[in-house]
Amino acid sequence: MEIVLIGLPGSGKSAVGRRLAARHGATFVDLDDLIEHEAGVRIPEIFAEEGEAGFRTRERAVIQALGRPDESLELRRVVAPGGGAVVDPRNRWLLYRGRVPVWLDGRPEILAQRLRRSPNIRPLITGRDPIRALRDLTTARSRFYGAAIRVAGMTEVNAVVDSVERAIAGASTSGVLLLRAETVIGRIVLGEHIAGPTIVDELARLGARRAIVITEPGAWAATAAALEGPIRAAGLDLELVMLPQGEAAKRLSVVEQAASELARLRVERGEPIVAVGGGALGDTAGFIAATYLRGVPFIQVPTTLAAQIDSSIGGKTGVDLAEGKNLVGAFHQPASIVIDIALLDGLSERDRRAAMGEAVKMAALGDERLFELLETRGPAIASGDPAAVADGSLAEIVERCAWAKVEVVAADEKESTVRIALNLGHSLGHAFEAAGGFADLRHGEAVAFGLRAACRIGVSVGVTPPERAARVERLLDTLGLGKGLLPYPLEVVMGHLGADKKHHAGHLRWVLPTDRGYVVRDDIAESMVREVAAGLLEPVAVGGAR
Repeated sequence: MEIVLIGLPGSGKSAVGRRLAARHGATFVDLDDLIEHEAGVRIPEIFAEEGEAGFRTRERAVIQALGRPDESLELRRVVAPGGGAVVDPRNRWLLYRGRVPVWLDGRPEILAQRLRRSPNIRPLITGRDPIRALRDLTTARSRFYGAAIRVAGMTEVNAVVDSVERAIAGASTSGVLLLRAETVIGRIVLGEHIAGPTIVDELARLGARRAIVITEPGAWAATAAALEGPIRAAGLDLELVMLPQGEAAKRLSVVEQAASELARLRVERGEPIVAVGGGALGDTAGFIAATYLRGVPFIQVPTTLAAQIDSSIGGKTGVDLAEGKNLVGAFHQPASIVIDIALLDGLSERDRRAAMGEAVKMAALGDERLFELLETRGPAIASGDPAAVADGSLAEIVERCAWAKVEVVAADEKESTVRIALNLGHSLGHAFEAAGGFADLRHGEAVAFGLRAACRIGVSVGVTPPERAARVERLLDTLGLGKGLLPYPLEVVMGHLGADKKHHAGHLRWVLPTDRGYVVRDDIAESMVREVAAGLLEPVAVGGAR
């Protein structure tokens, strides 16, 4: 077994780590000491000469050099990284996976007193009010620390070591929790091989006496082995409500049938529903939760990549009408979202690749690290290469996309201002989807075509630099998305565009990419939209047919 001690500056990671290692005859590794040894200078000098970016590069190198953890039952190694090491998703993947992370928690006021007495210089604290600086760090890092076992670290060293030993007794390394955050739009939990135990924990938190799972046959066949055992082991009865697969679930008739099944089960207003499935299932189950008994709690357990990075987050629930996608729905935030990348095992290559359309959208909105990651590792993730899971690329892409959406939605839950940014590529994307009867294209595939359209419109009106548009389209080419021409009549596409929900005062609001962000425009001429849309459709044949 290996332990990773994390916490803010002054939390006692080194002192506790040395004492814990000495008790068990284990090796203690202080990563800051390793960085200084390899650099030949102290950390403040590294910050002064190379900046924080240079220090983080060195930090990543020593974390990678730790190698695989020792997973024997005896404590073999105690690792103490710097307080900010776990901000980097790849560092967290390497540190937490196969090890037991322990968070030494402490109040900023007490930690500030310790730092005033410490001879060590803390570059991120120096020159600032230490209490305010530590509070800011707590806010910024709480979701990363929250994935670890929490131990109060403010008592005497031996007492803290005792608490750590009690906390890790019986700890398992069979799964890895990477992020746990309390947000205004629900609790977000992300990891690998965590779904079953986490669902049980969330049901207990909500006071559930049984597990009422709304799912569909394909999703349940793929996840039952991971979920059913922990649920039954916790003594919970399991009730399944089956919906149709895919977009067929998003019908008002399906909502009525499912609600009747909940009534037959005598589901009460306080009882949570667990939604297990992809985006269509989650949209419908969320709408059922929003409307049954005027609203019951629900837990989102997304089982597709598109749902994990996008649709399960934000509280938008709804079903389709023949006239358009998601025209009937409600805002209803889940109590929690459990994102387990292990549930993606067995996902088809087409579904993985399609989900990359939403990831490219998030990158185009200004996440340069995500852009680079998609350019280098996106094809491997899309193809289902196991190496992209093992090296943490998949986990990082899911986390970056998901958390970016959390931040946007938390700032604008009802889509009155900034949340509209998430509709980049969706106006014509939804129109293409509808033109295909919601059957021809996966959602992410349609978004990819919509992204190409948004880039071309943006270049035409002068808000998207040509090189930025070219980079987005080149990435889509690399991922095999939005390529070729769609077989839909232009008038059908334009008709569906007219039903788009983003109309305001009779004008469609277009989200268009800029150099490192986006703008919203409601003055795009219909003639331009028609020209760009036509460029993505098969040409009209003789006689007017397509």
